[in-house]
Amino acid sequence: MNIQNLPPMEIEKESFRIITEELGDRPLDPEQAPIVKRVIHTTADFDYADNLYFSPDAVSLAKAAIRGGATVVTDTQMALSGVNKRTLARFGCEALCFMSDEDVAAEAKRLGVTRARVSMDKASRLGDNVIFAVGNAPTALIRLRELIDGGYRPKLIIGVPVGFVNVIPSKELIIDSPVPCIVARGRKGGSNVAACIVNALLYALDPARGN
Repeated sequence: MNIQNLPPMEIEKESFRIITEELGDRPLDPEQAPIVKRVIHTTADFDYADNLYFSPDAVSLAKAAIRGGATVVTDTQMALSGVNKRTLARFGCEALCFMSDEDVAAEAKRLGVTRARVSMDKASRLGDNVIFAVGNAPTALIRLRELIDGGYRPKLIIGVPVGFVNVIPSKELIIDSPVPCIVARGRKGGSNVAACIVNALLYALDPARGN
């Protein structure tokens, strides 16, 4: 058994070297590649090299939104905790999650719907300068599509909920919308993947970071 004794930053560099090596000559868009590789780094799942969908100019538009101080809204506290808030703050951005808010819980109970759905309504009242990072709730994506059909235009939707019920069709609703998106097609995803994609976009804007 070959155990490598590496300092923390070297572990990450070596991980990305291995990922790049194992991807081989698979063609990746230069702007998308750092995001794909970071998701693989987070999940150890090379399927993401095939199932991550990027709408046209999604990465450049997302970077512009971050430079413009966009608010990141997640559908779970887990995703919120995974976003690098220190780097986010450098661009004048903040990250929020409304899932645990009392008014969201009360409204969801009154309407008989999920808190994720109601939290998307609350987030939409922040205005259009929002990046959504959805890693758990298909109902959040379904509600976002309804809001989009009503004229709402957030800057980006990261649609990567994981699971079985309504997961695939909810993602396709976002892909088929006019809003820029990064979506993990199929059943795979998760809150960790949602946070990871936000961080990958941040790190792509940070000259001190590689990958």
